[in-house]
Amino acid sequence: MPAISIPSGIAPGISYEHCAEKWDPVFRIARCEHNSMNIAVRVDSAAQTLHFDGRTFPCAMGKGGACRSEAKREGDGCTPLGTWPIRGALLRPGRVELRQAPLIPWRWTRENDGWSDGADDPAYNRPVILPHPFSHERLQREDAAYDIVIVLGYNDAPPRRGMGSAIFWHIWVPKDDGAPKPTEGCIAIARKDMDRILPHLLPGTAMEVF
Repeated sequence: MPAISIPSGIAPGISYEHCAEKWDPVFRIARCEHNSMNIAVRVDSAAQTLHFDGRTFPCAMGKGGACRSEAKREGDGCTPLGTWPIRGALLRPGRVELRQAPLIPWRWTRENDGWSDGADDPAYNRPVILPHPFSHERLQREDAAYDIVIVLGYNDAPPRRGMGSAIFWHIWVPKDDGAPKPTEGCIAIARKDMDRILPHLLPGTAMEVF
């Protein structure tokens, strides 16, 4: 498996000024809510390209195309346009090898980790423990899509039922011809590109989809 090399030299404790702390149920930490976000990643929905640190990477998007966030609905396969905070990373043990911990909040996934996509679920668009009585996704899949998941802060503060869930930035899954499959609304890139980007993501940054 490829190892992800994380640059050192950044203090593990990062202080923020002029922000309100909120509890993050995914990473079980108090996160800082900034009045303004540092946009580190930009996604061109028309060109289906992702831009980071002066480089351009191909990406896959929702099978329903891109849509205004207020028009997004559960199950429509649409990628919501807007600016979404990068909450942290979910990594699958056994498929990801780290030389050093990521700089953004992160944790390993577990076999019983799920994510609710049931619009009638009180835990809608939240992590859940499996088995779960409402509709949900498994965070450990047979394919490689969720081996590395960057959780985006879409419809999570608080979640509005039916407005879309589990909008992640993850690994794309190739079709038989090698081209990436469209997603259910997420942003997806090649594993080699994710390995290159992940070590350089910083707390307090965001992704803009335009």
